[in-house]
Amino acid sequence: MKEITDRMLGRMADDIANIKEGLDPENIAFWYKKVIREAKEMAPPWLVDKINVKQDPILYLKFNLDISKRAVRYLMMAIESNLDDMPYATRLYFLKVQEIVSHEMDKSLI
Repeated sequence: MKEITDRMLGRMADDIANIKEGLDPENIAFWYKKVIREAKEMAPPWLVDKINVKQDPILYLKFNLDISKRAVRYLMMAIESNLDDMPYATRLYFLKVQEIVSHEMDKSLI
């Protein structure tokens, strides 16, 4: 019985560590850089400078996404192609980013 409990506690500790790592500002910044780089690689040359993200120097978990409406689809494709490689909490974060960007695009069409 002790072995089962130890294994369960070990898994819980691993899960907590993964969630903590996934929400680390440096980790999210890493994935933003990767996603932005891939979006720029997919985008036509005239849109490359219209895809940017900046991390807030005070609130480390706040990122300002500066992107042209015409470049949104490249960002969405880049996020989608990286989701499976992200830690769980980071994946949830970027799914929320996709949801917010989609919502903002829908608002601009009204």
